[in-house]
Amino acid sequence: MHETLSPAVRLHRFSNKPFFMIVVHDIFICKPGNASKVAKMFKEAMKDNKEFVHILTDLSGPFNKVVMESKYESLSAYEKSFEQYMKDAEAMKKMKETMAGYTDMYMSGSREIYQVW
Repeated sequence: MHETLSPAVRLHRFSNKPFFMIVVHDIFICKPGNASKVAKMFKEAMKDNKEFVHILTDLSGPFNKVVMESKYESLSAYEKSFEQYMKDAEAMKKMKETMAGYTDMYMSGSREIYQVW
């Protein structure tokens, strides 16, 4: 957990835990037989990312669905995180190595960004 939280982060009124404002779902519909492979790749690739929360796979709804969930204090924090990651050549190289071949394992993808209340 972050040691210092910006004023944009509120505390949840019932638990006094940080209450982040933005949740991002990167959603992939995988080719049959590939969802667990993609989920494992994402989990490995995101293990050092402080915004990463969970990798989700379907129990109902569309089959072969993998969701990478991350959290941010704000939309600007999301943008800054993405820009910083794109500038970090070593992190980008590591990600490409970990994720090699994943684009052949999914059929479509989308992103959903939610504001947490």
